[in-house]
Amino acid sequence: MAEDRTDASPRRRELARRAYEYVSEHGLADLSLRPLADTIGTSAGVLMFLFGSKDGLVRAILAEARADELVMLDEVRQATADADLATVAGNVWDWLAAPEHTRLLNLWVEAYGRSLITQDGPLAGFAAETVRDWLEMLEAADAASDPGPERATAVLALLRGSMLDLLSTGERDRVDAAFQLGLRRVLG
Repeated sequence: MAEDRTDASPRRRELARRAYEYVSEHGLADLSLRPLADTIGTSAGVLMFLFGSKDGLVRAILAEARADELVMLDEVRQATADADLATVAGNVWDWLAAPEHTRLLNLWVEAYGRSLITQDGPLAGFAAETVRDWLEMLEAADAASDPGPERATAVLALLRGSMLDLLSTGERDRVDAAFQLGLRRVLG
């Protein structure tokens, strides 16, 4: 019961958000509570009290990341209501390729990759959840022309691969051209 109270506390939400911002810059791999606590203006003891464990804190950080992802997906849905899959994919790509999203996407890639090799803990299921979130939006955009998941899945793979390439190289023009070529081929 006490955990429910702390889950709803404004301080817990504030520290989860600050921790998420910290991890967006520094990554999850070497997350240590003391440096994190010092940076976000609290103590490791307060973090342990509010989140129960380091895993609890990581779960809260990933919940923040997922909340941002869902906001972005909702914005795309609203901006492209009744649009076809090509338009939706183009809007998503523009968002993914925007330099101001690089830190968030680096964290997303790290969490996604690590969730593929863990069956339990705070990262378990993260990758599968994000795939479902993205496919839901892409399938909705493609429902009128092709009710199956294949085209939406191919577009998701194209988006994900292009994003990884861009994050790795920073070569926007080349990756943009490759994305557009791939999209034309996938959607025919």
